[in-house]
Amino acid sequence: MAETPKRKRRGRAAPPQSAKPADAFTQDARFAPRPLLGFLSPDRMEFLKQRIFALLEDYGVMVVHPQARAAFLAAGASEGPEAGRIRLPRALVEEALATTPKQALLAGKKAELDLHIPRRDQGFILRTGTGAHGYVDPRDTKYRNLDLTAVREIAAVAGDLEQVGFIAHPFVAGVPEVTADIHSFGTMIAHTDKHVWMQPYQWENIDYLMRIAAVAAGGESELRARPITSVITCSFTPLEFKHMDTEVIIQAGKYGIPIHACSLPSGGGTAPLSVPAMTLMAGAEILGMMTMAHILSPGTPVIATPLMFNLDMRTGSALQSSVESMQAANMAIQLMKQGFGMMAHTYGSGSDTPDADHQSMAERALLMQNIALAGADILGGVGQLECATVFSPVQAVLDNEIGAMVRRFIRTPQVDADSLNWDELSQIRVGGHFLDSDHTVRLCRDQLIPKVFHRDGRDDYEASERHGAFETARDQALASIRNAPEQGVLSEDQRREIAQMSAQADKHIVEAYAGKVAVI
Repeated sequence: MAETPKRKRRGRAAPPQSAKPADAFTQDARFAPRPLLGFLSPDRMEFLKQRIFALLEDYGVMVVHPQARAAFLAAGASEGPEAGRIRLPRALVEEALATTPKQALLAGKKAELDLHIPRRDQGFILRTGTGAHGYVDPRDTKYRNLDLTAVREIAAVAGDLEQVGFIAHPFVAGVPEVTADIHSFGTMIAHTDKHVWMQPYQWENIDYLMRIAAVAAGGESELRARPITSVITCSFTPLEFKHMDTEVIIQAGKYGIPIHACSLPSGGGTAPLSVPAMTLMAGAEILGMMTMAHILSPGTPVIATPLMFNLDMRTGSALQSSVESMQAANMAIQLMKQGFGMMAHTYGSGSDTPDADHQSMAERALLMQNIALAGADILGGVGQLECATVFSPVQAVLDNEIGAMVRRFIRTPQVDADSLNWDELSQIRVGGHFLDSDHTVRLCRDQLIPKVFHRDGRDDYEASERHGAFETARDQALASIRNAPEQGVLSEDQRREIAQMSAQADKHIVEAYAGKVAVI
């Protein structure tokens, strides 16, 4: 990467770092490098990188937030060919790439639930699906609108899934629509000790969401030291940044919260209908958001989050698990992780079918393996169906099992004399076996034993009335729901303060929104 000219840093001061030891994010020497699979050869990757720099520098991005526009111009950007469009000089983008943190702490409420990106073993972190407005009840598999009861159940189920690192709050019905994110986030963060992913729905809500996170963390300083939430900011494809998402970047810097810079191109819709073009669009938008964070909130960790979709050109429906979407996700992760050196996050689970059926299992197994081998740090979408619009607790339990298998699959086996059991192997007698070998006894405990998937013989299967993986997953989900503490994990005072904030948001935002509608 070319050297960039030094300049005075503008914007807010860098957020304080966590009190973790200096080597908290270093790779563990016990683990061999993760095998990688990608479509980008070095020359293809370099071609895409150069085109992204050229697109940002020659054409630019649309920025509507006045503070961000002014900050870009003060940092050396220039006006583009139309009002609001900002051209980003390559030197500025490269400076942002060089100085944006390459590691992040996604803290839990308990230290043992902390997540370090990248992981020491070069593995991945799973998270639940977000944005879903539908819920498949694990009791009877019936579909309903997702409500606050469902949020508590998602927290309970995901809290017991050992492969799931953090939880996203979904969209909820039964509350005012314009403050649904506040109610959902407040409920989720009160009912889990795991890290929670924040997704604001409009700019007026961001301050309430941040203050709720501070209450759950025990105060603003505690939140800055141990960010128990991270936040998504999205581009508006193609190449636009809304006022709300720019405000997210500003507030994330204020509270020291890691940012997931999310691009959501749809091939054939908001992006050209080709895998490389979708990848280019995602890369340009993510670098634009990262550069904005560098200017407005320097020192804030930014996680590249390309969520890739393709339109079904017969129906216009968005697809996340089509072959083209999977290829685009693999290529985008390879570009952002290996090409630009950023932390990377995309869908690693999910399906385009409405039910936790055979198609769903095939699509998500292929997707998770594909994205894990691309090198992603975070694989999202656990439990989501119907292109991220439905959440199924039973599917989440099944995804946890797939996650354990894929995590083991990408672990590079050691190849040496000991792993070969060379001394015994080279002297094995005719008709011999290794059942009583010390080597076998030592290694047998390292085998991955499924907790949900079955290995029964036919007789046992029939005797159980064909009780399979789906039924076991349902039983586990229901047990988690039954055993979850009804009042959640926060103190009574914290719960009361969050409830008061939610009520205040309803009064402030809902009434203001109603006034705007009345004026229109």
